[in-house]
Amino acid sequence: AIASGVGPEQGLYTAIIAGFFIAVFGGSRVQIGGPTAAFVVIIYGIVETYGTDGLIVATIMAGILLVIMGICHFGTLIKYIPLTITTGFTCGIAVTLFVGQLKDFFGLSIASVPSDFLPKIEAYIKNAATMNVTATLIGLLAVVIMLIWPKITDKIPGSLIAIVVTTAIVQIAHLDVKTIGNSFESISSSFPVPKLPTVTFELVRQLISPAFTIAILAGIESLLSAVVSDGMIGDTHNSNAELVGQGLGNIFSGLFGGIPATGAIARTAANVRNGGRTPIAGVVPCVTLTIIL
Repeated sequence: AIASGVGPEQGLYTAIIAGFFIAVFGGSRVQIGGPTAAFVVIIYGIVETYGTDGLIVATIMAGILLVIMGICHFGTLIKYIPLTITTGFTCGIAVTLFVGQLKDFFGLSIASVPSDFLPKIEAYIKNAATMNVTATLIGLLAVVIMLIWPKITDKIPGSLIAIVVTTAIVQIAHLDVKTIGNSFESISSSFPVPKLPTVTFELVRQLISPAFTIAILAGIESLLSAVVSDGMIGDTHNSNAELVGQGLGNIFSGLFGGIPATGAIARTAANVRNGGRTPIAGVVPCVTLTIIL
């Protein structure tokens, strides 16, 4: 959510609301739904152009498109998308995300980072002198922990250990490193209430293309995740029901102020590896996140 240009709590809203509808109404027994890294670039661009209200409208529109796709049995068509396109897309997302994280990794002071790739690189170079060495060392420590920890045990994710260790060091030593708390003036801890933004025909017309992009991406990623989990549990998902579940998840995510959601391959795989076999495993994170919120 932060990388997408919105508040951190909106990521939690999405995981809670969309995660629930995807788990209960989707076509996979073990799918974990919510915000994913693949959406970052698209969301950032929409927020920059149309604002948060525009993003909410685009998310709801994408949800409606996904429900229609599921009803029209488009789920059976997505499996014909060439693997090369999927791989190329995923690699492109990886590169874009990597570049997007360099500002915080090096602790650069940039008021507004451009959303496009090359202007972003130019902004980093121009502001290289503002690099925070302490932040960079903490970032490097986190990477080292994530690389070494799996050799010790795979029961606890290395990323979680990295967060706990580096957070403790920064707080105890009072290091000059930005945290979520001092990067955002106020993070709401109240549960979201459904709210519809101001919708005009012109706004809907402008958001048709972004909404379609979100719907296609959500459909492809969720079905890819369902196929991967099928292989892990020896099951077969219902692709059209999955699209309907994803659609409902995005509609309600938008209504509650969240961002686009889809099936998360990494979290679904973690769910299966830890024994999840029914949709209840997808509801438990929603309850847990609500308690945390």
